[in-house]
Amino acid sequence: NELKRRAKEEYKKKQAEEKAAAKAAKAAEDAAKGVNQPKKKKAEEPVDPAEFRGNRLKSIEQLSAAGVSAYPHKWAVDMTIPKFNQTYDHLEKEQKVEGVEVCLAGRVMNLRNQSAKLFFLDLMGEGEKVQAHLEFTVYDNNSDTMQGLAQANGQEAFFEKLERIKRGDIVGVRGQPGKTNRGQLSLFCKQIELLSPCLHMLPTARYGLKDQETRYRQRYLDLIMNPTNRDVFVTRAKMIRYVRSFLDSMGFIEVETPILNMKAGGATARPFKTKHNDLDVDMVMRIAPELYLKKLIVGGLDRVYEIGRQFRNEGIDMTHNPEFTSCEFYWAYADYNDLMKLTEELVSGMVKALTGSYVIEYHSDASAAGPGTPKTIDFTPPFNVVRMVPDLEKELGVTLPEDLSTEEANQFLQKLCKDKGVECAPPLTTARLVDKLVGDFLEPKFDRPTFLCDHPMVMSPLAKWNRNNRCFSERFELFVDGKEVANAYTELNDPAVQHQNFLNQKKDAEKGDLEAQGDDDDFVTALEYGLPPTAGWGMGMDRMCMFLTDKNNIKEVLLFPAMKPAEDGAPAENITAAQQ
Repeated sequence: NELKRRAKEEYKKKQAEEKAAAKAAKAAEDAAKGVNQPKKKKAEEPVDPAEFRGNRLKSIEQLSAAGVSAYPHKWAVDMTIPKFNQTYDHLEKEQKVEGVEVCLAGRVMNLRNQSAKLFFLDLMGEGEKVQAHLEFTVYDNNSDTMQGLAQANGQEAFFEKLERIKRGDIVGVRGQPGKTNRGQLSLFCKQIELLSPCLHMLPTARYGLKDQETRYRQRYLDLIMNPTNRDVFVTRAKMIRYVRSFLDSMGFIEVETPILNMKAGGATARPFKTKHNDLDVDMVMRIAPELYLKKLIVGGLDRVYEIGRQFRNEGIDMTHNPEFTSCEFYWAYADYNDLMKLTEELVSGMVKALTGSYVIEYHSDASAAGPGTPKTIDFTPPFNVVRMVPDLEKELGVTLPEDLSTEEANQFLQKLCKDKGVECAPPLTTARLVDKLVGDFLEPKFDRPTFLCDHPMVMSPLAKWNRNNRCFSERFELFVDGKEVANAYTELNDPAVQHQNFLNQKKDAEKGDLEAQGDDDDFVTALEYGLPPTAGWGMGMDRMCMFLTDKNNIKEVLLFPAMKPAEDGAPAENITAAQQ
């Protein structure tokens, strides 16, 4: 046993000596080739956001002093990351595309090393990710922009570059497409260049960015950390493109009308006020383009539409934002019956084209606590039809006055609201009282697409009276899941009646209704030149997008929603993600 023990010790000693000799020989060989570089102890990344930013600024100064730009003017990109993934995904394990070099660019979302000379970067671009494979033995140190700085620091450009690239930086990479031995599609890089450094510490990949306030205030950071949210705005763009294509195919002409107006008109809403200094006149931002578009119908443009921003000085909630996008079109020689058919075709076709089905799943009660209970909404035509007054009477068990324009009708509605426990903010105009009753008793029942039709004339100053009863209008609103998404009617084209309706609205305004429309003599004059029988239609694009993307908060479908100032008084954009 003793002999065996000694023999074993001698064998281990001999192996250790041979290993040390081989290591020394290899070191001498590398030194002769100039490959071996003195290794620096890797500094730990700071956890303090201010320290991280300070280090980044110091690094940029060092680059600038060495004649290296941290913000180069150009990086020639051959293809996008999604296109790269699509083009080379068919490759087999360990297969590389010989004789092909590709230049990509993206944001570094993860950086890791397998050894001192082998690094992997995850690059994100246009919603997709690709791996960049960086190995010292194949890297083109001679063409690297930091070669001079690296030599001054006594190391190769490969190590200098990777020491200065951090998570969040935008980089350009050049190399050979291929797959690793694990089948991971990668770009085997010969070059990597810093295109724009990220000066702020990104939230960790593990915890991500979930705080709503930060996501809305710093949407750019939301898109960096939650690339799937990009799909919401891609769908929004497709929705608008679909509507535009649909109307273009019907011979409509897209136009642009003024955003700055002398008077607010075309809708019931409170406007934002401003002043034109050169003209020395008070102006308002438009609440709707309706009156201008109907003037164009008078001028002979029989089918016109506009997709654009509207501005209403109203409250902010889950379905309202002070500025929003609408589509309005006006169609000569049509009426609201034609618009119902068109709306069914447009909305159902859009849902089918963008989601692949007429039936969607929608989480109307989603919150920070969880996604809530999903509900199914079926956009298969035909849509439901509800008549406002008859169905409201049935729901309330009362008979409403036929003529709602009288003072007696107003008193009746005030008492009815009180009896039913409905609170309506003053002024208690008839239009506001009826709207409140409908909002409390009818609208919540409209889960699937529903046309709410034939509003009282007191609620529709720009609509034409119903052919069967002049107390009601030829108007409908489209509701989905209790939310209004479209409004349409046969347009009023009698200038005398329109003038009287404006005067009635002016009386409501004098009572304190800040949303009532005033008079507009210029529009009445336009009607006196002759507005043909016309149908008008408007849709809130933001609300429609909420259903297409399964979002129950309008802020989720607006890139930059209106927000209160940061509580500490500092601009929200100056608050870093790490501090949040």
